[in-house]
Amino acid sequence: MEEFLRSNYIILSLSIEGLAAIIAIFCYRKYKLTVAKFFLYFLVYIFICELLSGYTRQIIEGPLHFLEGTIIEKNYWWTTLFWNIGSVLFFSFFYHNLVEKDKFKKLIKWMCIGFLVLAVFIISTNFNKYFQGMFPSLLIAGGLVVLTCVCLYFYELLQSDKILNFYKSIYFYISTTIFVWWLITTPIIFYDVYFTTADWNFIILKWQIFLFANMFMYLTFSFALLWCKPETH
Repeated sequence: MEEFLRSNYIILSLSIEGLAAIIAIFCYRKYKLTVAKFFLYFLVYIFICELLSGYTRQIIEGPLHFLEGTIIEKNYWWTTLFWNIGSVLFFSFFYHNLVEKDKFKKLIKWMCIGFLVLAVFIISTNFNKYFQGMFPSLLIAGGLVVLTCVCLYFYELLQSDKILNFYKSIYFYISTTIFVWWLITTPIIFYDVYFTTADWNFIILKWQIFLFANMFMYLTFSFALLWCKPETH
């Protein structure tokens, strides 16, 4: 199992992300008049960004060997930018468009602004680390923003007649999946100090958790996009 993950982790991850992106493109006409269309853009965005983050594999004995020894030799900076910050901003935008209560929209707006200010502050005061590792405080703050957005959606759902047909809603599947994924993966950041080649046991465990969490997330997204019907908002 360990050898299999070492050899195929990247391929497996990109495959399930690519599948979700392809299905998103396939389903665009179905959802183009709904808020869900933004989520389709996001799935394609994730896949493209993941492909670009693989530039590090082309540095050693590859066409990008000239990047060896530079500050962008590792892709921490890219992951922080496109996922740790970018995904939080997207979900803030997504749920701002999805929820209906004005007070919830305002709360999401100010949480997003606060998170962005915090991100700029954390990176500007620890700029060298931006290229050398992740920021646990930023990941936790981002997780709290996303989970709050999801909870606001669930609250509105429980207060409306839509709860009667929740199992048919694409937004329910998106929200439930994101909520579970974030709860599973966020605690791992506290142990990132062990994510070195000196501790392969932790590396394999982390890969297993993220691989199965990602499989659950992207396969659920793929199923929901194909099975659910567009909702007017």
